Amino acid sequence: MQSEDQRVRWTPRLLAMTAVLMTWQPACALQDAFAAAREVVVSMYRSRRRPGESFGGFWSALRESSGEILATVVAALRTSTQAVAGPTWRMGRWAVMAVDGSRVDCPRTAANEAAFGCAGRAKAGPQQYLTTVFHLATGLLWGWRRGPGTAAERDHLREMIAELPERTLLLADAGFVGYDLMASLIRAGHDFVIRAGANVRLLRKLGFHTRERDGLVYLWPQAYRTQPPLVLRCLKVVDGRKAMCLLTSVLSASELTDRQMIGLYRRRWVVEVAFRSLKQTMARRKMLSQTPAQARVELDWAVVGLWMLGLLSAQAGSARQRGRCSVARALRAVREAMRRNAWRPRAGGLNRQLREAVMDTYTRRSPKRARDWPHKKKQKSPGLPKIRIATRSEVQMARKLIG
Repeated sequence: MQSEDQRVRWTPRLLAMTAVLMTWQPACALQDAFAAAREVVVSMYRSRRRPGESFGGFWSALRESSGEILATVVAALRTSTQAVAGPTWRMGRWAVMAVDGSRVDCPRTAANEAAFGCAGRAKAGPQQYLTTVFHLATGLLWGWRRGPGTAAERDHLREMIAELPERTLLLADAGFVGYDLMASLIRAGHDFVIRAGANVRLLRKLGFHTRERDGLVYLWPQAYRTQPPLVLRCLKVVDGRKAMCLLTSVLSASELTDRQMIGLYRRRWVVEVAFRSLKQTMARRKMLSQTPAQARVELDWAVVGLWMLGLLSAQAGSARQRGRCSVARALRAVREAMRRNAWRPRAGGLNRQLREAVMDTYTRRSPKRARDWPHKKKQKSPGLPKIRIATRSEVQMARKLIG
């Protein structure tokens, strides 16, 4: 963006760096976060022409070119994520990813309410729905989509299928079960482990697969009876008094054992930790922007800030620290560096602090959750899917599809 005297004041690099540094600021107003971030950017790029001092000018330039800059930034972050992951990038032939969604609040303005809607709990304000994909072993982001509070996470994931690495094994909760989505993943060459809830109807002994055996089920909703049924493997897991059902497109237990399925699904908690880091640690539970266009850009760069924070810690740490980076400690380290304008690596400086920004290794002896949290969501268990033996007419219909 050029100023009135035709000097370039906001280059893409300066816009991106300022936007990321703003997400790491503890300020409760965007203008304050901008002022602090701009000061750091000026000290980081001393040989460059100073960027503009106006928050309005910066935000106008960022909003205008955010999509183009994000495409370049995300491509670079993905390359760095894969490099940092090293041998943990794949488990066997799969790149193991986890996906989940969450809502992010926005200021209760008329414009935000009209654009995003109010789809959360009672008396909730306008919200954006954020769906993220994470690399399981490193805990680093891979992609995201955002939409209004009424958006469906399945639609978001469907949009991101083309961005998944080759041969992805996707871990997801019960909200992602759906014939269309699961068929799309299989057609794209990916596999999945998805929890199935009580709203799912499965068939046994349909005769569509050449080798019927225990644990083999079919997802074949009435609306898709003109298409082939999805052949899946079903695993029932009992954890204490809770029972759940996992569905996978990997039919061979020698390729993906029952124990591996259970272990991987339990590690899907990395996504919940990431949402907690974004909302609580980085204080981005609620966006600060009063207008929808600005709120969308703000959320995009908050996600990039979270990704870069984890990547900085992973790059500074050792191979043994992959997946164990502490966002809270890394955030404290970069905030201290921003206060001191001490970004250049030196002994005992930022790199050392980032290297030490790892999670505690002790065994917790008491619950971490608060004793009394009146606003905590009390989600019901998804339950177990309904499984029945296919009728004779269904068997005949399936045979016609085979022929």
